[in-house]
Amino acid sequence: MSDLTGGGRGPLADILVSAVAIVRDRRVLMVTARGRDVLYMPGGKIDAGETPAEAAVREAREEIAIDLDPAGVTPLFTVLTQAHGEPDGRLVRMHVFAAETDAVPQPSAEVSAVHWVGTESLDRCPPAGREVLERLATLGRID
Repeated sequence: MSDLTGGGRGPLADILVSAVAIVRDRRVLMVTARGRDVLYMPGGKIDAGETPAEAAVREAREEIAIDLDPAGVTPLFTVLTQAHGEPDGRLVRMHVFAAETDAVPQPSAEVSAVHWVGTESLDRCPPAGREVLERLATLGRID
């Protein structure tokens, strides 16, 4: 029997991730992972000793081959919701940063494709991605 409380120490720790929101023409950049059809924000787990902003910059380089200036990423909001593919109650805490770049994103590492999307793609996103799209729309950044 598995213990979802982290060995009796209480609830599972949140999965800490950072993501970058690059918006162009009222569409936000999202990616699909190799062999999957689900849309994700470019981003990933925050490494030990790394700030959320540093993780967002690193993940942009690793996933979409874009070098962002760390001084040019701006905190937008944090999403806290059920983690996709994890046991009920395991939450993801996603720090979302705005970034602007004229660079052309290219899939790299575990990413198979990049997509420019709006709220019409909500049904292709896990919970955190849906919340990001909804919040970006509420902020008037995407359609």
